[in-house]
Amino acid sequence: MSTPAPPAAYPPVSVVMPVRNEEDHLADAVASVLAQDYPGGLEVAVAVGPSTDRTREVADRLAAEDPRVVVVDNPTGRTPDGLNAAVRASRHDVVVRMDGHGELSPGYVRRAVELLEETGAANVGGVMLAEGTGTLQQAVAVAMRSPLGIGAARFHVGGHAGPAETVYLGVFRREWLERVGGYDPTFVRAQDWELNHRIREAGGTVWFSPELRVSYRPRSTWRDLVRQFYTTGQWRRQVVRHHPGSVNLRYLAPPTAVALVAAGTVGGLAWRPLWALPLGYAAAVTLGGAWIARDQAPGVVARMPGVLAVMHLTWGAGFLRGPDAPA
Repeated sequence: MSTPAPPAAYPPVSVVMPVRNEEDHLADAVASVLAQDYPGGLEVAVAVGPSTDRTREVADRLAAEDPRVVVVDNPTGRTPDGLNAAVRASRHDVVVRMDGHGELSPGYVRRAVELLEETGAANVGGVMLAEGTGTLQQAVAVAMRSPLGIGAARFHVGGHAGPAETVYLGVFRREWLERVGGYDPTFVRAQDWELNHRIREAGGTVWFSPELRVSYRPRSTWRDLVRQFYTTGQWRRQVVRHHPGSVNLRYLAPPTAVALVAAGTVGGLAWRPLWALPLGYAAAVTLGGAWIARDQAPGVVARMPGVLAVMHLTWGAGFLRGPDAPA
């Protein structure tokens, strides 16, 4: 089979990036965009939310240093609001979704635009390549790349190219963003999945390619990890409320684990055999964590049971509770 020819002319692209409290990562994220070997030209619209660090100063400096970078206000600090504001401030027909916690791999934009042309998709995207530095961040990265951590979705663990339920971030045809009304501002989290669901319902194709990789820096403290997964579980519950047909066994596994561990812990006070439930779960995350981190340093292996338990149980608890305010 012959390889499809690249586009006759590469269109200019708009990279949209909502950020808040990203002083440590923003410059590297923007640099990975500006360093793309892309022949069609690009702009970067950075939507900055209220921050407790110097994110705004970093963004303003980047804009002063390169005219391709523009800074947009995002007063609410909410991700979907920032994305929509950045899209409105951008100009081009191809929109690249980016965030301040990631770095595009070399050739990412060029290959994504080629895939849009080859597949006719509304959105193309690839793998969230979790990478860490300290031992905790490395352990989180290992878990995020494993089905044992947060499931076997292709954008986490890789897989074959083809139509997908969702992809990481994404490179869109603007016409499709406009057709479905952009990002739903009621979804603080899970807005990417929800948008891709509406695109698919409207007849568009979401295309996954393992060629497209974006480096992602996981949370580096236990507190931030707990908060991230708890709120992600809450908002996944909200997606299910809005789109009941989207529920599947992967979403139900964490809340089921929470229920069984809680029942076994409490019920074991009255009937000791029930303690097998929490003890069995502890053994599973310990052995499973050691297996998936078998090539890592001892400090990473030692943190794996805790990391897996936080991911599973806080996500599940958040799902069971749902968001604090109805969308």
